[in-house]
Amino acid sequence: MKPGIHPAYGPVVFRDRSADFAFLTRSTATSDKTIQWEDGNTYPVVDVEISSASHPFYTGTAKVLDTAGRVERFERRYGKRSR
Repeated sequence: MKPGIHPAYGPVVFRDRSADFAFLTRSTATSDKTIQWEDGNTYPVVDVEISSASHPFYTGTAKVLDTAGRVERFERRYGKRSR
């Protein structure tokens, strides 16, 4: 890498406030806010709206849409397309 043109890459805590979940990772994201982590060190904290702890896909609460039912309802309402 070319020196002096890349952002600083270091430890950052990402916190999902809706799920009361936080994880420590390395990132180029920065923040003025800090948090004291479990290891006793202080790290910058970035608040996120959604994470794997609150996203429906990862929590198993995702809803599957019935696309076949929608097509059948459309065909009943407007008739089948003639080819």
